[in-house]
Amino acid sequence: MQRLQKLMARAGVGSRRKCEQFIREGRVSVNGEVVTKLGARAKPDDDIRVDGRPISLPTDHVYLLLNKPPGYVTTRSDPHGRPTVMELLPAKLRRRVYPVGRLDEDTSGLLLFTDDGELTQRLTHPSYHVPREYVADVEGTPSESALRKLRSGVRLEGGRAQPAEAQLLHTGEGESRLRIVLHEGRNRQVRRMCAAIGYPVRRLRRVAMGPLRLGELSLGEVVPLRRAQIAALRQAVMLPPEDHDQPG
Repeated sequence: MQRLQKLMARAGVGSRRKCEQFIREGRVSVNGEVVTKLGARAKPDDDIRVDGRPISLPTDHVYLLLNKPPGYVTTRSDPHGRPTVMELLPAKLRRRVYPVGRLDEDTSGLLLFTDDGELTQRLTHPSYHVPREYVADVEGTPSESALRKLRSGVRLEGGRAQPAEAQLLHTGEGESRLRIVLHEGRNRQVRRMCAAIGYPVRRLRRVAMGPLRLGELSLGEVVPLRRAQIAALRQAVMLPPEDHDQPG
């Protein structure tokens, strides 16, 4: 027997907090009986329903790493008919997993997919301060004073950005390459920050999220995470190891 909200989170219903909200609202039933107490427990083979719809518990969670190419939107479907990142995944897994966070259509690099609702919630919640590392090719050569602005927190529309790690990697041919590490995830944040200091981004790639790194993965390539990678991600957001993870 396990706590009901834990089973719901494993099924991808949402974070444990969201699942607890569903229980309190009387939207969850177990074997035909509505449950409203947060201490309720259930078995994986019980008939658990949310708003009358049965949930499906995976035997194991799925964790996939994609090197996203430019030109794909990070969404499950797009009303404008643009290519989505889901089209790059194995067909049999497209309906099961969700992207963790977003990358802009014209940004490439590391994108994680999973059906682990609780891990997703923690990786994307700002209170866990999971770092995202980017490599940005920008116009011109930023001065040290411009880089200090990134490190101290650039003022953006909607409020000042948190301080970022910023390092000049090299320059040449009218552009420079920067390493930028963020601990928050506003919309198009790296591009907006670089534009704010006068050095617009030409190309942007995410190379790491927390302990997970892109490595030598080819553009458009998708691979399952190894056990050690999954354990490191869960540890980074203070979750215990899973009993059953993907082999590796």
